[in-house]
Amino acid sequence: MAARKSRRHWPARGEPGQVRIIAGQWRGRKLAFIGAEGLRPTGDRMRETLFNWLQPMIEGSRCLDLFAGSGALGFEAASRGAADVMLVEYNPATAAQLAAEAERFGADNIRVEQGSALQYLQTLDEPVDVMFLDPPFHSELLQLSLDLIESRMLTPAGRIYLEYPLRRPPTLPEDMVLLREKKAGDVGFGLIGIDGA
Repeated sequence: MAARKSRRHWPARGEPGQVRIIAGQWRGRKLAFIGAEGLRPTGDRMRETLFNWLQPMIEGSRCLDLFAGSGALGFEAASRGAADVMLVEYNPATAAQLAAEAERFGADNIRVEQGSALQYLQTLDEPVDVMFLDPPFHSELLQLSLDLIESRMLTPAGRIYLEYPLRRPPTLPEDMVLLREKKAGDVGFGLIGIDGA
């Protein structure tokens, strides 16, 4: 599991778990997921803070969740009115679970892509309004993703959400700036955007 100090115990690999949708059309509904290595859904308080930040822009937005995991961020965005949410997940079983949940929710604004987030990022040819980057903490995937990101991948007022261990803060792309930041225990999370936009 990811190195994170938390009172919350996420399911072990292969065990079922649930996260609650906080607001929007699916408020209160439970999203089912299967425990996998490094999978740690963003907690309710952090999600609430994040979507308070994003509230002015989430309605009708195009979102990309590159390390979807439980789907908590993407489904929350879709519940709150995002027009198009792409969930990218490397683990085949996790991706299949996300697709099953999207069908169960009747979520026609959610799509699921099974494969490498880094490869998907390199083929991104249409800018997004919101990008979620919350890969497993034990990996280098956050920094590798940031190294690939270019300003053309975001709409002018677009935002990228980052979640990371405070002991290893990422280096941001040269043309991006940190707009919001908070801490929760030994975890940092925040929003970045295009410098000057």
